Amino acid sequence: TGVFPGVLSRNVFFISGHHTANACLFPICALHHVAVTTVEGIGNTKSRLHPVQERIAKSHGSQCGFCTPGIVMSMYTLLRNKPEPNMEDIEDAFQGNLCRCTGYRPILEGYRTFAKAWAHMRDSWLDVGFECHLNSFLQNQKNKQQKQLCFKGERVMWIQPTTLQELVALKSQYPNAKLVVGNTEIRLKNMLYPVIIAPTWIAEMNAVQHTETGVTFGAACTLSSVEEVLRKAVAELPSYKTEVFKAALEQLRWFAGPQIRNVAVSDVGVSRTGSEIIRLPLISSCSAEGKRTVTMDENFFTGYRKTIVKPEEILLSVEIPYSREVSFFNVRHFSLKTDHEMPIDWNEKLLQDACRLLAGEMDLSPSAPGGMVDFRRTLTLSFFFKFYLTVLLKLSKHHNGPVSVAGEGRTEVPKGQAAEDMVGRPLMHVSADKQACGEAVYCDDIPHFENELYLTLVTSTKAHAKIISIDASEAQSVPGFVCFVSAKDIPGSNITGIANDETVFAEDVVTCVGHIIGAVLADTQEHSRRAAKAVKIKYEELKPIVTIQEAIENQSFFKSIKKIIKGDVKKGFEESDHILEGEMYIGGQEHFYLETHCTVAVPKGEGGEMELFVSTQNLMKTQEFVASALGVPSNRIVVRVKRMGGGFGGKETRSTILTTAVSVAAFKIGRPVRCMLDRDEDMLISGGRHPFLGRYKVGFMKNGKVKSLEVSYYSNGGNSADLSYGVTLFHLDNSYNIPNVSSMGTVCKTNLSSNTAFRGFGGPQGMMVAECWMSDIAQKCGLPPEEVRKLNLYNEGDLTHFNQKLEGFTLQRCWDECLSSSSFHARKKLIEEFNKQNRWKKRGMCIIPTKFGISFTVPFLNQAGALVHVYTDGSVLVTHGGTEMGQGLHTKMIQVASRSLGIPTSKIYISETSTNTVPNTSPTAASVSADINGMAVHNACQTILKRLDPIKQSNPKGSWEDWIKTAYEDCVSLSATGIPDLGYDFEKNEGKPFCYFSYGVACSEVEIDCLTGDHKNVRTDIVMDVGTSLNPAIDIGQIEGAFVQGLGLFTMEELRYSPEGNLYTRGPGAYKIPAFGDIPTEFYVSLLRDCPNSKAVYSSKAVGEPPLFLSASVFYAIKDAIYSARKESGLTEPFRLDSPATPERIRNACVDIFTKMCPSAEPGTFKPWSVRV
Repeated sequence: TGVFPGVLSRNVFFISGHHTANACLFPICALHHVAVTTVEGIGNTKSRLHPVQERIAKSHGSQCGFCTPGIVMSMYTLLRNKPEPNMEDIEDAFQGNLCRCTGYRPILEGYRTFAKAWAHMRDSWLDVGFECHLNSFLQNQKNKQQKQLCFKGERVMWIQPTTLQELVALKSQYPNAKLVVGNTEIRLKNMLYPVIIAPTWIAEMNAVQHTETGVTFGAACTLSSVEEVLRKAVAELPSYKTEVFKAALEQLRWFAGPQIRNVAVSDVGVSRTGSEIIRLPLISSCSAEGKRTVTMDENFFTGYRKTIVKPEEILLSVEIPYSREVSFFNVRHFSLKTDHEMPIDWNEKLLQDACRLLAGEMDLSPSAPGGMVDFRRTLTLSFFFKFYLTVLLKLSKHHNGPVSVAGEGRTEVPKGQAAEDMVGRPLMHVSADKQACGEAVYCDDIPHFENELYLTLVTSTKAHAKIISIDASEAQSVPGFVCFVSAKDIPGSNITGIANDETVFAEDVVTCVGHIIGAVLADTQEHSRRAAKAVKIKYEELKPIVTIQEAIENQSFFKSIKKIIKGDVKKGFEESDHILEGEMYIGGQEHFYLETHCTVAVPKGEGGEMELFVSTQNLMKTQEFVASALGVPSNRIVVRVKRMGGGFGGKETRSTILTTAVSVAAFKIGRPVRCMLDRDEDMLISGGRHPFLGRYKVGFMKNGKVKSLEVSYYSNGGNSADLSYGVTLFHLDNSYNIPNVSSMGTVCKTNLSSNTAFRGFGGPQGMMVAECWMSDIAQKCGLPPEEVRKLNLYNEGDLTHFNQKLEGFTLQRCWDECLSSSSFHARKKLIEEFNKQNRWKKRGMCIIPTKFGISFTVPFLNQAGALVHVYTDGSVLVTHGGTEMGQGLHTKMIQVASRSLGIPTSKIYISETSTNTVPNTSPTAASVSADINGMAVHNACQTILKRLDPIKQSNPKGSWEDWIKTAYEDCVSLSATGIPDLGYDFEKNEGKPFCYFSYGVACSEVEIDCLTGDHKNVRTDIVMDVGTSLNPAIDIGQIEGAFVQGLGLFTMEELRYSPEGNLYTRGPGAYKIPAFGDIPTEFYVSLLRDCPNSKAVYSSKAVGEPPLFLSASVFYAIKDAIYSARKESGLTEPFRLDSPATPERIRNACVDIFTKMCPSAEPGTFKPWSVRV
């Protein structure tokens, strides 16, 4: 079997033998005779939390909580195997876990208390009763003689033999059967094999033998066991014998995570499909005809994912050989041996000859699958050069000029958060303990209703086409099939969407891959998926528009083009000393909330009533769209949200496309219907952050002072308007005072899934272009970038380009504090010295400000409601219009109510958000939810207190409970709303689009590997103005989480589309979000002191979106490092670097002899594998 790195981490469990595994991958049949422990089994809120659960909760390491159980179980397993781990062990344990909310630091901070250095804090964490039960079970299983197992399902037969003879016989009987051990390839590629043979119990295939020539591993040995044996060998054997072992271990360190390596097997490198980790020399296989051994030489691989292992053969073992003295082996698949009789002259000529030959061999077609052709060719040469340098050092030879062997660095655990960062009372997230125990209920955790059906969507496979016919007849033969639902089944209107330009189900035309055409209902999820695949759709293809460039060429735009003009741009250019023109592309981003879209629809059987349990940020639009589709008033639809496993804007409007479809199906059939999208479905259907193309012309003086700016933004809106009009020009200035501005924002209409709101809502893209031209100005003037940025910053009382006055402007303070706390100038000198001494590693540093406007720019959305119930025992139930998605909103609202009522937080509870308690709620978005809902809660509490005033005056010494008891007969529950004074007119360029601004500054240092394009985030310092923080722990968590999400946006996450508009990156294997190892080695966050905000509840400020753009400091630090590399090649002019700064872009920008040996194909002479949308 193969492997699939980077799987999600919510469903990690612990299996006997003390290993973690992913429940979504592990075959249920393989658990026979295996003890399984889930997160619920180690601790709970009813009895006691396990210390692993307790510490992640108390260290604020759980926000949305969807990933928390998996992280808890990874740590628990580590402690089972190594009771006194060091910090490197802890980091390694989390290689397979992902979190989208926290930024990882608080998780590591909480779990460092289990490390050796913190042994004095360790407490007993083993449950004696549980241990006895587990040991007894394992002993019983050990004493039992294994027998061949056979499980038969509807379409699959699973056979688990116990001997090699049984296996060979079965393979002869079922020649097309798939051998499965880890199941990591079959599950994640949705493959189906009628017969599966699991050789897990066969002794020969689990054996490890040490021979005179090397170590032989049975083909069923897991990668974790291989790793363990090799580590022991490296520790015990002479160093020269273990060069290959070290290389294999280094490769394994970067290969997937523990949960995968614990089940993926050692034959992965040489399986019949040829999925390759590392090439190993001796392979033993067997069949009914006997055994044979083959060598992995140049004849082993016969084609792409094809080897000389025959289909009827069974891979028996793999031998990893010892290396010989004066032999060198490198994990980059380059090895070269020397011996004393025939020495190789390891010199510059060999390097040049080898690179020339490699460049010739790596003549990839420019249309090659996977794309990145120039990068892949250059990388091959770079890898060889790195190997050349490594061998050179080992042979103690000298190379002309400074040499640095750039290697992959390991992230160290960040230092503890400074005490001054924690201002006020950092109340733990109110659901953190439940999330850590697996008790927190998400949408799909709701128990199944009687007669419930499961829905699977049927979506378009074409980006633009007419629907000729839909044939669901084959689906009807699938067991459990109930019905097919399409546009003709809608009782109300098929028109939906924010701009009324979408349909619930496509009727005549599809306008993107993933366009919903219909849905299948069946009795189980598996049956509905099978039936959905059986639905046949015929198309007449139309020409799609996929990219921004294609939209510009075809003038395919949504009608509303926004413009903001200030001053006299022409005069500003005439007065400028220099004028620069350029453009920058910023790629889109997938939300990658860990909980995908989910809806449970329950029809009530009368009056068209329906109850919806939804993972959404927008209850009001969900209610409105469902009511419209069903043809009933909104008062018949109740929408409930307990919590979400992340949102980030992706569930503000796009959740409705699933919810309306599920609701129509439930209405038609009169039974409860459930649907939770798979990750690949979610990424395909729901859209993400808008890709942007920014074109600019900027005039400036010799000292770097900006005089005039002309800028145009083109965003890829996808196939519907959705919220794209809201992604506007308000942040094109970032934090800089530009006297003369002419700006235009255009939304391109393309045949992609509609893009939508995402944390920052167009702000990061606009500010990114501003920092691009600011960087160019600094290079053109030959001035330090930080001086040019400082020179152009706004000051208190300045007017923005949209004519809003800046009041309470704290950015200058943030800037000065960040320069000081980061030791910017001292470190800059050290970086300059480092770069002089290193040719192939370079460091860069950049300090970046941000100014982020807070408010919905549609004024009427800046309202909220709250309902406060006080019960006769004194307990308080609060409901408000905001939803909880990990940002700690409910926690903050409890704090607001506690202070308003003057009672402990323990007396206050928030259960859910629902349309039947607070109507007409604005979406939980735009960072304003704590502001508007906090004021609503405060107002409701004040109303209650006013009613209690006479009672309190008559009994001033009474308790809260006394007063409530006395007031029992009074009505004390109500709703209250608050609406800030906002509004803006684009035509007149006047008004006040924002209530206030949040400010922040970040300084980041990076180190790049000029040969591979890899980069390491060395250090980040952030100073953020959050007003008077409601909850410093939650606010710092939001800052760190936003920063790391932005780190993904600007340096890692890249969506890849085919020229026909088909999304290639549909899961964590192809789409990489930041992991534990990607955060800065040193990560410092501080909150600006003494900066109360008079325009929000209790002087606080919004914090959800503003910090995200600060991660641009990493991007421009990378650009700074690339500039140093380019200077070595004699290039000093400004250069273009698009976002994200992936290894491909970094490597290609570091122009050198190797990039020149791999020239790019001429555009237009080939069809690219992927296009920039």
